[in-house]
Amino acid sequence: MTNFERRGQRFMALCMLGVLLFNYPILALFNISGVVFGIPVLYAYIFGAWAGLIALMAWLAESSDRDGR
Repeated sequence: MTNFERRGQRFMALCMLGVLLFNYPILALFNISGVVFGIPVLYAYIFGAWAGLIALMAWLAESSDRDGR
């Protein structure tokens, strides 16, 4: 398997993680009354998860092949 194929699989897994994070059961956990730094908890979760996915995507795009193949 080439580095390109492995990287594609990792991006697909990251996409599936995004689908999981932004799906109803997980979002319902954060739909509570309360604030985090003055921002409603649900909005803080959405933007935090979004920023985390972007950071993981950037890290994955910039990372080199670790096993040298």
